[in-house]
Amino acid sequence: MAFLLAIEGADGAGKATATAAVTERLNAAGLSAAALSFPRYAETVGGWALGEYLAGRLPHAAAPETAATLYALDRFESRPHLVELAEAHDVIVFDRYIASNMAYQAAQVPPDRAEALLQWIEQLETVQFRLPAPHLSVYLDTPLDIARDLIARKRKRSYTDDTYDAYEADLGLQARVRANYAAMADGAMLGEWVTVSTVAGGNLRDPAEIADEITELVTRRLR
Repeated sequence: MAFLLAIEGADGAGKATATAAVTERLNAAGLSAAALSFPRYAETVGGWALGEYLAGRLPHAAAPETAATLYALDRFESRPHLVELAEAHDVIVFDRYIASNMAYQAAQVPPDRAEALLQWIEQLETVQFRLPAPHLSVYLDTPLDIARDLIARKRKRSYTDDTYDAYEADLGLQARVRANYAAMADGAMLGEWVTVSTVAGGNLRDPAEIADEITELVTRRLR
């Protein structure tokens, strides 16, 4: 079984950039690494439904539990592909994984319901859908104002022409998502976490420096 690395963070944290760079560095270091990004909008029924939901094209709003099930379904449908990758590589690098579902859906319920929903989603994904927990989750901690600017610079997404999707446009939601990630990291939900700050002295760190730090976290655990 491959080492499973989940790169997590709120929208605009730099997950896709870090995922690509870390995968490249791991391969250059002599390890066989593959990247896998969720949601898989074009590859699964769950991913397609999520794209329609985030673009505002569904006829009605989805309850957090419903949205959580769609995100989990996307991964459940992807499980054969994940197993195939894990059998053929030393490391799988996820751009979002199970914790993303937990952080975002728990941000949409009152605080007194958040902990129960976090646990419900963890059980749904790892027990009912039999998805493996990551060996290491890295939380990219990016201040909200910087993250929002980075979202606006994103390339066009397959599921929407808007600058911000439904989740990205909600600043309150994004703040609660960041708080949920920090709480999950502190509580070691799903396993081991390391928080990596993407800023230093109020300025964005060089993405290459961040990728080097994450790569070292992985290689150190595989020695």
